[in-house]
Amino acid sequence: MAPALRIPAAAAFCCFSIHPLFAQEADLSAEDLSASRTQPLAATDADGTDTAKTDAATGVEIAESEPARDDLIQEDSWSFEPRGRLMFDAGFTDVPDAAGASEGFGNELRRARLGASGNIPGGFGYKFEFDFAGDEVQATDAYLTYSDGPLEIIVGQHNNFQSLEELTSSLDTTFIERAAFTDAFGFERRLGASASYSKGNFLLQAGIFTDDLEDMSSKNRSADARVVFMPKSGPAQLHFGASFHYTHLDDPASSLRYRQRPLVHFTAERFVDTGDLGADSESGFGLEAAAIAGRFHVAAEGFWQSVDIASSSSDPAFFGGYLEAGLFLTDDTRGYGGGKFERTKPSRPVGDGGPGSLQFNIRYDHLDLNDSGILGGVQAGYLASLIWKPTGHTALIVNYGRLQYTDAVIATATGDTFYGVDALGLRAQIDF
Repeated sequence: MAPALRIPAAAAFCCFSIHPLFAQEADLSAEDLSASRTQPLAATDADGTDTAKTDAATGVEIAESEPARDDLIQEDSWSFEPRGRLMFDAGFTDVPDAAGASEGFGNELRRARLGASGNIPGGFGYKFEFDFAGDEVQATDAYLTYSDGPLEIIVGQHNNFQSLEELTSSLDTTFIERAAFTDAFGFERRLGASASYSKGNFLLQAGIFTDDLEDMSSKNRSADARVVFMPKSGPAQLHFGASFHYTHLDDPASSLRYRQRPLVHFTAERFVDTGDLGADSESGFGLEAAAIAGRFHVAAEGFWQSVDIASSSSDPAFFGGYLEAGLFLTDDTRGYGGGKFERTKPSRPVGDGGPGSLQFNIRYDHLDLNDSGILGGVQAGYLASLIWKPTGHTALIVNYGRLQYTDAVIATATGDTFYGVDALGLRAQIDF
């Protein structure tokens, strides 16, 4: 969820931004970017031998067109890369007539982002990106970075370190909306400072945050940390992770509310909803696991969110998670790097005589908002998706979901809170 930043659209178009090493929208891995900053430009053989030409008679080196000096690349060069994405969603929801909730056709411009990223001399970088899809321009990423080998420091608005699904770019997820718990528990970009350290198969991430750019007057404070182990097992890529989250609500009027839509974002209906909870703090713990083996992948997560309510003798704890599996019907594989899923690049894209990539995915998605006298409801989702990527930067996606509810907050005319909702979502997307 991106905070709404009230600025003129023209001003937003004049802002610039970066390729961070571990930020979720980055296309380059930390190793690739580090190598690009340090690789000498002199012509050499594969074994490092200098291949500069010399005059046979004098032994003097022949001056050829001089490449850019490495110290200029590291110290005196700036880079600028425009970036953007456009996502249009449409579909249907089908709700039991007696429930009285809105249903039928819906559509929206889900994301319309424009920004830029790049490098600054001295190991620094930047990224700024704005979303024009809503009624107001929204700032998504807005930060500066500093990188030194395996270490990266980020200052500004960026993602907290919660969940493999949340940190994977919306361009690279297997469903048009992320797992229900990521939205229900309020995972979002916030203003703060963080550090990431990657060495071998390990990745450590931690940061301290305030609130988002719209709520800069807020005194709320949070801390997040994540550790990832990402070894190879033969040709298979494995992923194991754990994360911790804590938020202190430093405002007597502050409250928390957990709720979620049925798979698609273009409906405003939420059938699970805790209502406002007068809380002092919240804390969460998550586990992640995934594997990629050729055309096949599997992923699973679980996240436990507890709320400290001063007026309650028993603090509620809620749970969300998912289990999914996917298979490419073409000779392709899912991208991975930096502790998250990355872009799939079709091996035979349209335009080069190929069909692009075609991927089929299934998922069970679970969200339980019932505990300690709070009856927010339980949502169990049975989901399927088909993703066709003609090229690495275009995609057409079809999603279907059957959402089964227990203790739904919207009852039928007869008082029934146990029923199912069907959702069908279509997306067309392009990015650069």
